[in-house]
Amino acid sequence: MADTSARTLRLLSLLQTHRSWSGTELAERLRVSARTLRRDIDRLRELGYPVDARPGVDGGYQLAAGAAMPPLVLDDDEAVAITVCLQAGSQGAGDGLAEPSVRALGKLVTVLPTRLRRRVDALRAMTESTAWTAVPLSDVDPAVLTDLALTCRREERLTFTYTAADGRISTREVEPHRLVSLGRRWYLVAYDLTRHDWRTFRVDRLTASTTIGTRFRPRPLPAPDAATFVHNAIGARRSGYTVTAEIEAPAIDIHARIGRWCTVTALPADRTHIEMTADTLDWPILLLGRAEAEFQILSPPELVTQLREWGTRFARAT
Repeated sequence: MADTSARTLRLLSLLQTHRSWSGTELAERLRVSARTLRRDIDRLRELGYPVDARPGVDGGYQLAAGAAMPPLVLDDDEAVAITVCLQAGSQGAGDGLAEPSVRALGKLVTVLPTRLRRRVDALRAMTESTAWTAVPLSDVDPAVLTDLALTCRREERLTFTYTAADGRISTREVEPHRLVSLGRRWYLVAYDLTRHDWRTFRVDRLTASTTIGTRFRPRPLPAPDAATFVHNAIGARRSGYTVTAEIEAPAIDIHARIGRWCTVTALPADRTHIEMTADTLDWPILLLGRAEAEFQILSPPELVTQLREWGTRFARAT
């Protein structure tokens, strides 16, 4: 019965994406026969979930659009992903999302299962971010994030395989301190027991992590906090771009819209100067678009070229 209930919840989670699933797709995802799938669909209908079924080659199963739905069902990875996004929103400044994000985050954590709540709470407590943090976009498994957060909280030594920027692979033994969400990346701040110094590690380059079980006494971090340590370390070796622009809008408005990701300086005549650093030019273009005002790019010239290419592509699309 426990397996049946878990499978039914998994089926509901898939259907709540509101896409149409073929019977074959759902059966493969759930690892059941077509007959068992039909029984599970009937069980959802008995519970009040309006599942539409369309026969034929182009048919499939889909939740009825606009129907009044029972409570939302999330799997573990989805719950962690929502927690990360809400935490990023709760740390926003002046965009109107901070307070609602805090309230939503509090509600989410209180209804999570004890097992998952412990992991999510560790991720919240062991994560720091900078003022220009965006929602992380790198390919990081949520389970890896929560495992690292738990290791930081427990103050246990950790070993893992790490691939450096130049492709070199090494095995590291560290004393993990904090996770940091910066830009569109996740970083682990830890004391490297081989190099005998503090280091930052990109989580998407970290594999085969294993806790040793050895506890350690935390060492003093050579920075006010982990976010500052990562910001300084990344800035020292950044080979990206420094973007500056002037925007035809008051600084108070620009700060509210994009101030989380750049330095905002008020200019005369209700104009605003912004500056930011980025490893690619795509993100500054999106940011300038979010400013919702006319702007002039001051540097770098490569951004002007790329913006023209984007503009031409968008014009063709319309």
